[in-house]
Amino acid sequence: MPVPAVSVVSLLPWLYLIACVAVAFLAYRRLAAYLWLPAIIAAYGGMVLVLVDVLSGLLGNHGIDRLGLVMAALISFLAVVIINFSRAYLQGEPRQPRYLMALLLTLAAVAVVVTTDNLLWLAAAWISTSLSLHQLLVFYPHRINALIVAHKKFLASRLADLCLLSATGLLVHATGTSSITAILHWVAEYAGGPGGLGWNMQLAALLMSMAVILKTAQLPVHGWLIQVMEAPTPVSALLHAGVINLGGFMILRFAPLFSAAPSAQTLLVIVGGLTAVLAALVMMTRISIKVRLAWSTCAQMGFMLMELGLGLYEVALVHLLAHSLYKAHAFLASGDTVNQSTRMHTPVRQRIGLSRALLALPMALALMFLLHALWSHWQPEHVLPLVSLMVLAVGLAPWCFRQGAKVQAALMLTLLPAAYLVWHLAASLVLRGYPEPTGFQTGLAVLAMLFFIALYCIQVMVLERPGSEFAQRLYPWAYAGFYLDEFFTRLTFRIWPPHAITTARLSRKTQS
Repeated sequence: MPVPAVSVVSLLPWLYLIACVAVAFLAYRRLAAYLWLPAIIAAYGGMVLVLVDVLSGLLGNHGIDRLGLVMAALISFLAVVIINFSRAYLQGEPRQPRYLMALLLTLAAVAVVVTTDNLLWLAAAWISTSLSLHQLLVFYPHRINALIVAHKKFLASRLADLCLLSATGLLVHATGTSSITAILHWVAEYAGGPGGLGWNMQLAALLMSMAVILKTAQLPVHGWLIQVMEAPTPVSALLHAGVINLGGFMILRFAPLFSAAPSAQTLLVIVGGLTAVLAALVMMTRISIKVRLAWSTCAQMGFMLMELGLGLYEVALVHLLAHSLYKAHAFLASGDTVNQSTRMHTPVRQRIGLSRALLALPMALALMFLLHALWSHWQPEHVLPLVSLMVLAVGLAPWCFRQGAKVQAALMLTLLPAAYLVWHLAASLVLRGYPEPTGFQTGLAVLAMLFFIALYCIQVMVLERPGSEFAQRLYPWAYAGFYLDEFFTRLTFRIWPPHAITTARLSRKTQS
């Protein structure tokens, strides 16, 4: 594992915090004309800090934490986009100072998570991220449904915090240090011993994986992510493109620990795989574009956790970056997304034909096997795990024989895998020295492939035989989200009912 060096990008959280204080001062002095200036300066200043560290790395400072730098670059870019979009979106809104301070505090907390080398600071910052984001989710206090959903997210996040703090305590107690670098060196030293990691470290990895599952809205605690759509659109972009991806970053940061913990790997693959499959089926029944995007985030995070559980860390990093950029664009350009979705998801274009569908999968798989063989021959030190290409083949299979789209299908099957391999090579340079997949994870890969082959077959059956008994029985269950959110909602509200929200609702009814 590379040793993180002190770099200027570690000043990124302070940049956002100073901007937050400046916004509070300007709001106090009622200088509304300059309210957004500190945030804009901080956003572009963050890009400058990242650029300085990149140039430092090119000039020979190889001690820079490459993963943290990549994540800091992503955060800085999203900050620029979201702050500029928010300025126009909230024009005339009287609560702009409250929004802006909460946004800057969230960005500062996220920046601490990705740049710190202290586990205690990381845990505190990840908890702070949830608390400051909560203020953005309840930005409109008169929207009762938004308050109820935010309350449900608050409960899930506090349960995740409990798991995270427990894992932190176990790691610090076992290693005698809170330095993440020192902890990972300790794990690398003892994981290869005859007894492997002790039960306390195995439990720490399992607790951390549970915290990640809760924070990334995996089934059955996914409901808040789907329903929290009454917040401002840039908040949705920040949540789906940035904050929720911190779960993937956490596992990447502690990759040596998870690679030595089979129980945590199994949990990530099973929960992530099931979430990806079920969320993809539910998404087929949705019409609202924002709801479809939310279910897509749920499915994509499940897919990402499955990749991490399989030890495909380079693939997961590419997925994390691509998902963040795509979701930021999708939410901030949701009007154009509606038009594109309408054109792309008409029933005529979705139908592939049963015989074509049966031929599409083996042809795509054959192409992926060929690419894997070529890649292994040219770059033996960066062999892409075959399972990742096989999963990509399942995703690209419907393009093989789309009616009227043979040229597009050929381009998709040629360019996308090639681009995928190039990005994987770049990610392998960032994650140089990370653990390779183990034999145990290879066994889990078979389970992962079964998940996606099952999803492909179910989608083909539903799209080609929408009137069949199977499709008619599946539709109400998928439309209801398989009733998982209802179960979790009843459970959480029994534990901690939203008394204040209920009181506000009754007060509103009385006034009306």
